[in-house]
Amino acid sequence: MNLAEWDAHTYDRVSVPQQAWGEKVLDRLLLVGTETVVDAGCGSGRLTAGLLQRLPGGYVIAIDRSRNMLQQAADNLIPHFGDRVTFVQADIQSLVLQSSVDAIFSTATFHWIQDHQRLFDHLFHALKPGGRLVAQCGGAGNIARLQERAATLLDSPPYRGDSSGWTNPWEFALPEATEARLEAAGFIDIQTSLEAAPTTFPHAAAYREFVQSVVLRAHLAAIPDDRTRLTFMDTIAAQAESDDPPYTLDYWRLNLAATRPQST
Repeated sequence: MNLAEWDAHTYDRVSVPQQAWGEKVLDRLLLVGTETVVDAGCGSGRLTAGLLQRLPGGYVIAIDRSRNMLQQAADNLIPHFGDRVTFVQADIQSLVLQSSVDAIFSTATFHWIQDHQRLFDHLFHALKPGGRLVAQCGGAGNIARLQERAATLLDSPPYRGDSSGWTNPWEFALPEATEARLEAAGFIDIQTSLEAAPTTFPHAAAYREFVQSVVLRAHLAAIPDDRTRLTFMDTIAAQAESDDPPYTLDYWRLNLAATRPQST
C-alpha cells in the first residue's frame, strides 16, 4: 500500500468530521477576498470550495501529496471555480512556490508530518511579510484509545511477524510545543489551543469504513495479507462496540494561528 496515495472517492464521502472541523477553522481565517491562499493538504477539495467562496477576487493553490486526492479535488472544484484554483502534487515540507502567498490554510494534515519544526520553517518562508498561517490538526491525546488498541493488536499473533517494520506515522503535538516551534520559525502573534472533538459513528459499518480508510491506513499497510487485514478490522470494530457511547473516536484537535512579521 502506497501511503502517499488515498482512496479519494471514499474519503470524499466519509470525511464529514473533517469537514465540520474545517469549517470552523475557515471562519478564523480573516480574508479581504482578493488574496492568494495555499490550501496545504487539500484532500478531495470539500473545504477548498469553502475557501474559494471566501475569495471572490482571489486565488487558491491546492496542494496534496496524493494524485488521487488532487484528481478528486479537480473534479469537485473546476466546474464551479475554473482557473481560480490550481493543483500541485507536492510534499508541503519541500514545496517551492513561484511567489510567496498571503495566507496558508490547513486542516487534518499536519499530524501526518512528523518534523513540525521543519514544516513551520518552510511555511514561514512561503508567506509574504504579514502573511497568516491558520490551521488545525490532530493534537496531543488524539485517538489515544484507538492508538493503544491498534498498537497492542499489531504486537500480537498473527500480526507481529508481518508488522515488525511498522512505525508510527503521526505527530500529535502539545500546544506549548507547537507555540515554541512556531516562535523558533520566526512567527509572531501565535495562538495555539487543544480542543476535544469526540466523534461517534451511527453503527459498526460506518465506524469501520472510516477507521480503515482514514485513520489506520499505516497499520493496515503493515499487514500484507488481505484476509488478515479483515480480521484486524473485525477486532478493532468489535472493541469499539464496548465504548461509551459505542463507535466513538476520542479526537483532540490542535488549533494554531501565527503571522509572519512585516519585516524579518
